Amino acid sequence: MERTSFYDRFVGDSNRVWVLDGAMGTMIQRHELSEEDFRGTMFADWQVKLKGDNDLISLTRPEVIRHIHREYLEAGADIIETNTFNAQRISQADYHTEGFIKQINEAAVKIAREEADRMTALTPDKPRYVAASIGPTNRTLSMSPDVENPAYRAISFDELRDAYIEQMLPLSQGGADVWLIETVFDTLNAKAAIAAASWVNSMTGRRMPVMLSVTIADASGRTLSGQTLDAFLVSVGHCGDILSVGLNCSFGAEDMRPYLHALSEISPYYISAYPNAGFPDEEGHYSETPQMMAEAINRFVDDGSVNIVGGCCGSTPEHIRAIADAVKGREARKIPKQKRQNIPWLAGLEAMTPMGGVFMNVGERCNVAGSRKFLRLIKEKQYDEALGIARKQVRDGAMLLDINMDDGLLDTAEEMTNFLNLMASDPEVARIPWMIDSSRFGVVEEALKCVQGKCVVNSISLKEGEEIFLQHARTIRQYGAAMVVMAFDEDGQATTYERKISVCERAYRLLTEKAGVSPCDIIFDPNVLTVATGMKEHDRYALDFIKATAWIRQNLPGAHVSGGVSNLSFAFRGNNYLREAMHAVFLFHAMKAGMDMAIVNPATKVMYQDIPADILEAVEDVVLCRRDDAAEQLTAVAQRLLEEKERKSSAVDTEVENIADRSAIPIDERLVKALRTGDDEFLETDLQDALAEYGDAGKIIEGPLMKGMQLVGDLFGEGKMFLPQVVKSARTMKRAVAVLQPYLEKSKAEASHSNGRYLVATVKGDVHDIGKNIVAVVLRCNNFDVVDLGVMVPAEKIVQTLKEEHFDFVALSGLITPSLDEMCNIAKAMADAGIDIPLFIGGATTSDLHTALKIAPLYRGPVFHMKDAAQNPVVAQQLLGRDRDKVIAENTKRQQELVRQHEAKKKMDGIMQLADGKENRDAADGSSESIKRERFAVDWDKEILPRPTYIGYRTVNNIPIHEVRKYINWIYFYNLWRVRKEETEAEAVRRDAEALLDDIERLHYMQAQVGFYPAYATDHSIVLPGAVAGNDLELPTPRQRHPSAKGEPRLSLCDFVAPHGYSDFVGVFAVTVSPSFVEELEKVKSGTDSYRSLLMQSVGDRLAEATSEWLHLEVRKKLWGYSPDEDLSLKELSRAAYRGIRPAVGYPSLPDQRLIFPLSKLLDFKALGIQLTENGAMYPQSSTCGLYLSSRHARYFAVSKTDR
Repeated sequence: MERTSFYDRFVGDSNRVWVLDGAMGTMIQRHELSEEDFRGTMFADWQVKLKGDNDLISLTRPEVIRHIHREYLEAGADIIETNTFNAQRISQADYHTEGFIKQINEAAVKIAREEADRMTALTPDKPRYVAASIGPTNRTLSMSPDVENPAYRAISFDELRDAYIEQMLPLSQGGADVWLIETVFDTLNAKAAIAAASWVNSMTGRRMPVMLSVTIADASGRTLSGQTLDAFLVSVGHCGDILSVGLNCSFGAEDMRPYLHALSEISPYYISAYPNAGFPDEEGHYSETPQMMAEAINRFVDDGSVNIVGGCCGSTPEHIRAIADAVKGREARKIPKQKRQNIPWLAGLEAMTPMGGVFMNVGERCNVAGSRKFLRLIKEKQYDEALGIARKQVRDGAMLLDINMDDGLLDTAEEMTNFLNLMASDPEVARIPWMIDSSRFGVVEEALKCVQGKCVVNSISLKEGEEIFLQHARTIRQYGAAMVVMAFDEDGQATTYERKISVCERAYRLLTEKAGVSPCDIIFDPNVLTVATGMKEHDRYALDFIKATAWIRQNLPGAHVSGGVSNLSFAFRGNNYLREAMHAVFLFHAMKAGMDMAIVNPATKVMYQDIPADILEAVEDVVLCRRDDAAEQLTAVAQRLLEEKERKSSAVDTEVENIADRSAIPIDERLVKALRTGDDEFLETDLQDALAEYGDAGKIIEGPLMKGMQLVGDLFGEGKMFLPQVVKSARTMKRAVAVLQPYLEKSKAEASHSNGRYLVATVKGDVHDIGKNIVAVVLRCNNFDVVDLGVMVPAEKIVQTLKEEHFDFVALSGLITPSLDEMCNIAKAMADAGIDIPLFIGGATTSDLHTALKIAPLYRGPVFHMKDAAQNPVVAQQLLGRDRDKVIAENTKRQQELVRQHEAKKKMDGIMQLADGKENRDAADGSSESIKRERFAVDWDKEILPRPTYIGYRTVNNIPIHEVRKYINWIYFYNLWRVRKEETEAEAVRRDAEALLDDIERLHYMQAQVGFYPAYATDHSIVLPGAVAGNDLELPTPRQRHPSAKGEPRLSLCDFVAPHGYSDFVGVFAVTVSPSFVEELEKVKSGTDSYRSLLMQSVGDRLAEATSEWLHLEVRKKLWGYSPDEDLSLKELSRAAYRGIRPAVGYPSLPDQRLIFPLSKLLDFKALGIQLTENGAMYPQSSTCGLYLSSRHARYFAVSKTDR
């Protein structure tokens, strides 16, 4: 029976509330699986422990997963999730199982599909569907795992997207119905998943809809990365496949209700909700019974807030049955038919809603081309101060921030991504949308991969023609950004009114009709050009811009108009007041015409209404082109203003004023505010004032700084601060301690010894380190030596460190619930190793009772629960003093009392009963089916397999340069020199290269080796039987993870070699320059002529490639001889029109450089003077090595370095 399209069925039956299944992890825990269950036969000898890798159960105990799916379906679930929440290489790397992604996902979707289809056959009036579960991974693209290096990211966008593609492809091919991208805590991670889903949908031809589900981090209603729900909706709005958006995890049902209601009020999509079954108690039992959870979810329906409901952590088939019964027959939420007013358009951490008549000013100072100070700071790597420029613009009222790193002496892409990551770490700066500004589109695309919200790209144009313009627009749209469109086309910049409106209209039609861009995401910049230059043709520049603005707003509905206002006044550089007056006048008239955005200095102090009448008249004469001598008149005004020196430097005045204003604020208040806001602009000055007042650095830390951090903790707990702000506060605290460190060192020297030595770590499985870092800071402030092992620290490393070095205390931190179990594991491992020093437990999910009930009994020494960072030094100092035994005894007594009270309460409440009975049954002995690899099919019985003229290798000495010179492909040479063939510079460098080649031809030569060996193919390699000392040599050949085009096979080089049983061969080659060439090049490099050095190296590289081309021709016609009559032109050779291929190591079809090591065993590199580095690089650099394949089917293709 053919399955009904999930999308069609859902939309057609959207009046009712659909039911999703419950927790997979909770149910797996019910089965009490052992390490042996997780290993199965497939991983029996695996090198690391696998218990906890729930995704593996689909392979090792498939009957368990099948039973769980069946229970949820029988309970009433319409949709079941595949057991693939962590089934991508990033999460699986923790278990060293990243090589089994395809098998895990294939097995999981197969089980779910079969169970859903089985239930559909039983209840054909209620078909069941499969959601492909896509988890967030344990990495975040928007936040640094290192509080001291906020620009660092543990993973890139491309790496995450590729990992998702690898996971999603088998899920789609296995028949999943809908993507469920769930537990989203970072919108940029979700964007990577959305991009992967879009790619897989396109490649498979199955347009699976997308369900997005967000998890809220705290009471503020934001994600872990700090974004609000409406900002999240804006940020993912570019995905046209979204079916639903909702919430999961985070809270119990009742606590989720207000956030869900708020989301339903603003979402244009269907709404899903699957909360936890309350919160876990100290024993890991969730607090909400099935009836309690069902009643709470029923209230979601009462509110008109949901379309899909289910359960997350702690929920079971009993919960789902109660929920399904509760919502049966009830009416679901209706998607609003009319769009609400004032819909948010752009987003940072918060959404920005364009309001009618409100001008959106874009801060211009984070631009290396427009701010010499910003350029200097970036060049000097003074990023904190550069970030201060961004922060000041926000405080001055900027609604967006323009960021530009285009400078010839900067690595533009690196500086752009680094600074964007820094901006993301500052909640004040990250709050508003950004404008990515670069003339290099490659930089733009890399920048877009750093942006969590919805930003603006500045800019694209028709300058390079329609094809490039549309390509750029589609790319920007794929990343979910709006775009500034310059009034440029193939004929250049539009300077007149007629040209401006013509170019903009053409661009608008192309974008809306061919690129699918929403009109509201088009921001035209009709070119603000410099006026009053003394050239008559420039007089109408401002007026024509204003007129074009009015035309655009009237004739191109939905589009915005922006511009770089500072361009207008370049003729008056140095006269800041007059320039700002010109900007104010221009904006006044342009805004009246409909301009709603501009790149300006938000700190400008000159307002239109405040400009003196005579200056106003002179400026308006220029801007509105009201008189022929307007430029001369304004020049006279400018001269008068300079002579009168009416204005002083506003920057100096402002700085003095700020410092003067601050001196009246009490020092404690200043420091507390600095920590609360994370603002360190005046930190050093304030700390010097504090030292003068307190006289002791330690007292400053223990006083106002600790008070500030305590306030941060309180505000975070109350939901009045969110995590990025806390990270920023912790960083400011670290900087404060760094400033005070010399004074602390002095006091330490006077004290002559440390208070004690601490080992701190965030436990395995947990990446949260804010609390741990604050503890480390507090301890260091209290004269303790601290060794910080970081995050995701396994028990083995903690035990090893404790055994190798002396420590007085060990502190474990964790923020998530699974960390509680890991803390138990660590406590037991420490006890088994004979360690008994005081163990401190801390983190958001920890508690006094859990510590007493679960952790303390496993450990030999004292265990203390720390409610906050400030407790650590207090308890530690008590344990170092005379009252140590008393403190330990009191703690033990208190823990024993907690356990006693807990046990008594359990008896009183009557909950001493088993949660459920585990059904015993023998494990099935099945394994996942072997899926035939998608490979290129050749009927080898019909192939003629040519035999080479010899077996083994031979050296080809003294290849004349004049023989190979004509095969040089100069395009690659030009690319190296970053010139285009038709440019004058290209002609010049080509002339120099040709002259150098004349010299090389007289003095040097090329050399090579060519070998031929019998071979056969496996599914994943080429085997050369007996090739090395009588032993077989296997050459792994990676296979494309995704085909080059839809419907094509996934290629591997082994596809072009016959399998075992046929008489086939492969060739091997190496090409290099002569020793004399190497010697001359080294002499040139050691000299002062760097141009000749680079020229010679680049010519040498081209000669190596040219020799490879020449040598391949010799192989085809003579040495292998399968194309003796070949007669191709150079153009045909460049198109690879010949039979056979010569893939080189490190090139697209053989990207792994390490393959050169087995290939080197087939030749004599030493005879050629070739040496290999430990990573497989060849010296001389102008060398290459690869394979020859003779099959008529062989062709060039690309695999990524992660394809296998």
